[in-house]
Parts: sequence; C-alpha cells; structure tokens
Amino acid sequence: MSLQDLYTTVPPSEIVRRVSRLKQELAESGLDGVLITHNIGILYWTGTMQSGYLFVPAVGDPTLYVRRSVERAIRESSVDTVPLGSFSRFGDTLRQSYPGLFGGALPPRIGADLDTLPAATFLKLNGLVGSAYYPASARSEGSQSQQGSQQQQQPASLEDASSLLRRVRMVKSDWELARIEQAAVALDEALQDALPKLTEGISELEWIAHVEYGVRIRGHIGTMRLRGYNQEVLTGMVGSGAAAAEPTYFDGPAGGRGLGAAAPQSVSTKLFVRDEPILIDLGCCIDGYVIDQTRTAVIGQLAEPLQFAYETAERIMREAERLLVEGTRCSVVYAASLRMAAAAGLSEHFMGFGTDQVRFLGHGIGLEIDEWPVLANGFDIPLEAGMVIAVEPKFTFPGIGVVGLENSYAIQVGGLPPRALTRTPEQLIKR
Repeated sequence: MSLQDLYTTVPPSEIVRRVSRLKQELAESGLDGVLITHNIGILYWTGTMQSGYLFVPAVGDPTLYVRRSVERAIRESSVDTVPLGSFSRFGDTLRQSYPGLFGGALPPRIGADLDTLPAATFLKLNGLVGSAYYPASARSEGSQSQQGSQQQQQPASLEDASSLLRRVRMVKSDWELARIEQAAVALDEALQDALPKLTEGISELEWIAHVEYGVRIRGHIGTMRLRGYNQEVLTGMVGSGAAAAEPTYFDGPAGGRGLGAAAPQSVSTKLFVRDEPILIDLGCCIDGYVIDQTRTAVIGQLAEPLQFAYETAERIMREAERLLVEGTRCSVVYAASLRMAAAAGLSEHFMGFGTDQVRFLGHGIGLEIDEWPVLANGFDIPLEAGMVIAVEPKFTFPGIGVVGLENSYAIQVGGLPPRALTRTPEQLIKR
C-alpha cells in the first residue's frame, strides 16, 4: 500500500444510511431535530470534520453550517453544506433554512450532543435556537413588538440527545468493520516487528516507540479519540511490573506509571526485567476507526499466582465469547465475569484493585474508543449484529503487575459466535 492510498473518504451511501437511521430515531423519540456540534458526530453524519454545526431535522434534509474550512467541507461532505455566516445570527439562519419547523404553532423539540458540548457554547446555542422560533400567529399579525416578545421568551431550547446519538452509532456497517479490521492488521504487523526488541534492559518508553513507528507508517492517524470528559488515551499502555499496576485517573483497569504528573498514564522510563508481567495494551486508528487489544508478555516466567490470574482471564474471555450473541443483554456478560473472578478468588484484583477498580468488562469501539454498548451493570441493551465490543478481563496486583488480555469482536447475525477482529494470536508472549 502506498502512502497515497491511505487517504480515504466516506462513501455517500454510508452517510445516507446513517442519516436515515438518525431521522428514524428522532421520529420515534418525539424530537423534531438535532443539532450536532461534536467533531466526531459531524464526521459520522456528513463525511467531513470541518468546524461548524450540523442540523438534522426529523423531516427534511440535513444542513451542515461550516465555519472553516467551507471549501474543504463542501468537497468532502455528503449533505447540503453552506457557510455558517455570523454566529450571532445562527438563529435567523436556522429559521430561514427550516421555516416550517421554527414557524409552527408549537416550539420544536431540538436535541443536541450535550455530553460533549461546553457549557459556555451550550448557553450561546441554546439562546440562538430559542430565538429561531417565531410562531405563525405572531408572524401573521406582523407585530414587531410581539416578534420581539416571542424571541425574548425563547420557547425552543436544546434537549439532551446524547444517548440517542450514541445509540445510533452502536451498529457498524461493513464499511466501518473493514476500517477496524485494517487497523487490527496494521497493529498486529507493527507489534510483530517490535517484539524482537522486547528485551531485558530496554525501557517501556523506548520499546513502545518501535510499535508507534510501525503503526504510523501503516496509516495510524496518530491519536485515538475518546469521548469521556477530561479523559485521554494514547496509542497504547505498555507497563511492566509495579509500574503497570500504579493507579491513575484513566477510566480503565490499568493505567500505568506514565512520564510524570502531566502524563500520569501509559509508559514510563522503567526498564524491563526478568520474570515481571508486561501488559501490552495497544490500539491503532485508521480512517478514524480504532482497534483495541491487549496481550501479556514476560521475559522469563510468570510467578504461579500471576499465571493463574492470566489463565482465569482466558477463561473469562471464552465465557464472554459464548455470551456475545444477538439478544444477550450487556449486563449479563458482565455479571458472568464477576462470578468467574469470584470463583477464582480474584474479585479484589479484577479490573483494577480496591477503590480504583472499574465497573465494566468491555466497551464499544468505533470512531471513539469508549463507544456504546458497555458490558456493565445497568446497561441492559441487548446485543445486535454489527456492534463491535472490546472485551478486556484483567487482574491488577499492586506492587507486582497486571495480567490479562483484550480482544475486539463484531456481533454476528442469527446467534452466530462473535467474529474476532483482533489479529495478534491470543497467547502469553514469552521472550
């Protein structure tokens, strides 16, 4: 593959399918439209990721209002794309674009991605959307004073549509699955190239640089996107011994020591030594889509308790595979993992340790690494064909290390077992 071949655009048919599904969800929820402000949402529903706002009505065609770059957005977008113009007049722009929606007898119900929208921007947009509503009664009377009164009341306001938007994106198309699989291949190839350099005396930082070089030249965009507020994720977390088991703010079962208070996760300058577990939790992002996988390595031999924990993680993975079929509720898969960890006497080490344990077994992946669905208590959405889930049973031993594994799977049609998307052989890597 040449570097030129790596530039990919989203097929228009993908955008048509996605917008159609979104409009169906809007209609079923009673929303009249949704304002999408987050870059990932704009990319998903238009095919471009330029700065602006996307408005999708339940009835009618969507419009992307672009701040910058208009020229590039028009070239890449598969929906109607126009300049944003004056932001202070965005309410007027919406009313002119959708007069039936913002000029009816009742104010429209408009959703937005409030889980990612900064509060200051929300307040501005909420006021502008409110000012867009000008009821037919006031318009027919032609009263300037009544028009001003209606706009001051701002009866239309933004509602939280975050759950709806995330739900629509849970099911991946064949095109999306192909992107994730391409990332999986690139990651496996880069890892295989780097494994011979995994030797005693090399640092975590130095070794992951070999992996990062390998995925980058294969098309990794250089970042993996995360939706969670104040959360960041790097290309990977490689941690050995006690450094891997150090807790951190990152919402995952293993964070890593990191390079200091400004980067308190992932690799450190610790050197690899014999007989310590090495957790290799890596990702790759191609065309915006991520793969997530973890393998455990050791230079020498694992101590018996760590070996037992690793084998327990493998058994939990096999049970998860059995349950990852259409119709299974996500919470059922998580509950099964808790029972197995308890039966092995490892509950206090499962998915972290103490107060730093996380309360999930797996998570959706796609354009972001923390997508829905989540294998967790209270997440009772049944699995559907096309969902992609990273399952990551891991055990943390403070002062000793972390062992476990992670595979990404696509849920299949008709009760078939899930299809593994990760390519690296699932086995304890011994150096």
